[in-house]
Amino acid sequence: MKGKKRVFSPESYDDMDDNIGIVMPILTECDVDEDFTEGVDKVGDVVPILPLRNMVLFPGVAMPVVVGRPKSMRLIKEALHKKSLIGVVCQKDMATEEPGFDDLYTTGVIADVVRVLEMPDGTTTVILQGKKRFELNSLVETEPYLTGQIKILEDTVPDKSDREFEALISTIKDLTIKMLGAVADPPRDLIFSIKNNQNILYLVNFSCSNIPSGASEKQQLLLIGDLKDRAYRLLFILNREYQLVELKASIQMKTHEDINQQQKEYFLQQQIKTIQEELGGNINELEIKELREKAFKKKWPVAVAEIFEKELRKLERLHPQSPDFSIQTQYVQTIVNLPWNQYSKDNFNLSHAQKVLDRDHYGLEKVKERIIEHLAVLKLKGDMKSPIICLYGPPGVGKTSLGKSIAEALNRKYVRVSLGGLHDEAEIRGHRRTYIGAMCGRIIQNLQKAGTSNPVFILDEIDKVTNDFKGDPAAALLEVLDPEQNNAFHDNYLDIDYDLSKVMFVATANNLNTISQPLLDRMELIEVSGYIMEEKVEIAARHLVPKQLGIHGLEKGKVKFQKKTLQAIVESYTRESGVRELDKKIAKVMRKLARKVASDEPIPSVIKPEDLHEYLGAVEYTRDKYQGNEYAGVVTGLAWTAVGGEILFVESSLSKGKGSKLTLTGNLGDVMKESAMLALEYIHAHASLFNINEELFENWNVHVHVPEGAIPKDGPSAGVTMVTSLVSAFTQRKVKSNLAMTGEITLRGKVLPVGGIKEKILAAKRAGIKELILCRENQKDIDEIKPEYLKGLTFHYVDDIQQVVDLALLNEKVSNPLF
Repeated sequence: MKGKKRVFSPESYDDMDDNIGIVMPILTECDVDEDFTEGVDKVGDVVPILPLRNMVLFPGVAMPVVVGRPKSMRLIKEALHKKSLIGVVCQKDMATEEPGFDDLYTTGVIADVVRVLEMPDGTTTVILQGKKRFELNSLVETEPYLTGQIKILEDTVPDKSDREFEALISTIKDLTIKMLGAVADPPRDLIFSIKNNQNILYLVNFSCSNIPSGASEKQQLLLIGDLKDRAYRLLFILNREYQLVELKASIQMKTHEDINQQQKEYFLQQQIKTIQEELGGNINELEIKELREKAFKKKWPVAVAEIFEKELRKLERLHPQSPDFSIQTQYVQTIVNLPWNQYSKDNFNLSHAQKVLDRDHYGLEKVKERIIEHLAVLKLKGDMKSPIICLYGPPGVGKTSLGKSIAEALNRKYVRVSLGGLHDEAEIRGHRRTYIGAMCGRIIQNLQKAGTSNPVFILDEIDKVTNDFKGDPAAALLEVLDPEQNNAFHDNYLDIDYDLSKVMFVATANNLNTISQPLLDRMELIEVSGYIMEEKVEIAARHLVPKQLGIHGLEKGKVKFQKKTLQAIVESYTRESGVRELDKKIAKVMRKLARKVASDEPIPSVIKPEDLHEYLGAVEYTRDKYQGNEYAGVVTGLAWTAVGGEILFVESSLSKGKGSKLTLTGNLGDVMKESAMLALEYIHAHASLFNINEELFENWNVHVHVPEGAIPKDGPSAGVTMVTSLVSAFTQRKVKSNLAMTGEITLRGKVLPVGGIKEKILAAKRAGIKELILCRENQKDIDEIKPEYLKGLTFHYVDDIQQVVDLALLNEKVSNPLF
């Protein structure tokens, strides 16, 4: 071989068996007219045949081949010894150990054994140089190696003046270099050799041997005798393979930016996986197994089970490092942690329920009665929709704490949600899972905490729900608090209907005016009115004092409060409907006592009313007392406030002047001003009934004043009081002593009923009032008050104003009448 330099191409092949395998073809720099067919003319019709696995040798190309089969080794040694040429053909099936004629391709190449190399690993490598094509007609012998009868085939080379062939060869060179560059980083010498090699036959055959195709396609190239046709076929294959390489490169470029990060994540994940396996298994698998075990114990509907299984399979397909993994895990855990069809068993012992309610709360008879009724129906029927109860009343009367007692009485779980200041609808219905940080609403969350589907659910401060651009939570509560709808409550996050019909909702509110009418319509309203003084004293003695003793580290029974002392605290140091302020005052006394005990100072065993100045300071509030009837036009009325009932004085005076001007003072509201004008107009229209001179209305101005002008006052209940006051002023008659009244008036002289009777009656009793005038329709309110609270009071029920005046005014005039 006359080549100047040998360079190995980067093309690699699959590993062969231990007989014969391909290492790689060798590129040789050749002269333009170099003839590779030297010695072929001496080859006879019969030549030794060397079968190769998965490799096709082309004329002019040098190829290293690993030889392993004994027959092949004998053939190589004999050819090297005799310096004879051999025939090289490719096997159709590389797995055949002893190939016959039908196992071989019939077109091969006469080759020269250039060199035999003994490799360090014990294998033998033979470098073969292709000479000329031949056709194998038959196999003559198989021992000691294969020999076959052949026919030499000639290659047709185009004329040098063929410009088309010249362009074809140039394109093949370029594509070969591009292919080599795309697969690997080829040496510069290799690229230089391909560009400058002028032997056309050798260049085409070298490219044929380097295409990344199988042996069958290379064998088809070897069959083509016309070099131009072979070059066209080669160009077609090179174009096809290069397009595939470009497509791979394009895909690689698209993913290249992520590859480094993915590789980093892959190695980290492999480390995590190894750690997890050392700890006892894959965390993801353990979690999913645990979820399936929980789901197996659930008594949920078939539709829920199907959804859970679907979502769990989706979770199994997610990688633990995926961003969606934690979201999906949270959703699946939410489903499986809900108490589907899990109910606590109600305690149907009515006496036990009554005992629990009476133990924890003094008074509140209506609420207790309603709870006992509900329990009675449950006991008889066994199943019913739970009621939606709304307890409304002033602060501190025990509305929220009543929920705990109800739960204990029914033997149910207790959950509470504060709705004060809630302004996002999603807090009730939950967020959709498409949002980042989505979670279920407060209703579903608290059912998870309760662990049952029939808890006592307190919706605290339902009147303080607000709305903004995020929606109206009160509207979302419409479904929750409707017994006809909440059996299929839909939470946006859960996206599965949930049955709330067994939940006993108890809402609390201070003011019903701020609650929407549709929401009010869904609830059963129970008023929890303020406590009267006697009830506050009992609550303090039974509950507050023992509680504060324990809180302040004082032994039970170490200090006792007289009932008169508790009554003094209620009257002089608090002004409220509930008992929160009373609790704080008792705590203040306990702190003073605790300090003395800690300082080893003696403390009294009984706290008396006269001791309160030492512990609580000066009296903070004073109750209005009845002031007598020495003046005309001063009448005692009754008023209701948020902190209980109060007595109210209405004062009327006359002054000379033209035009009968009416002046109203005392920080009166619109309704109360209208009551005063109504009273004056009625008296003016019926002056003869009251023996009032008509001229008085023309020559005297009227001034009506209600004391404590800094305190706003409004409402119609002072109507009868104002009429009595004005009649007294115009007639100068005395008002009956120790008498108070309340009621609304009409222009026709009718007396209408008013509210807050219980609080007003108790305020009158505290002020020393003996007789009260009420509308006849208010008699039903008096019947609901315990008889012991009414001792010493006389009630007069009236229908019109004339009766009021006859009862309230004496025929005796005041000592210094105006006229």
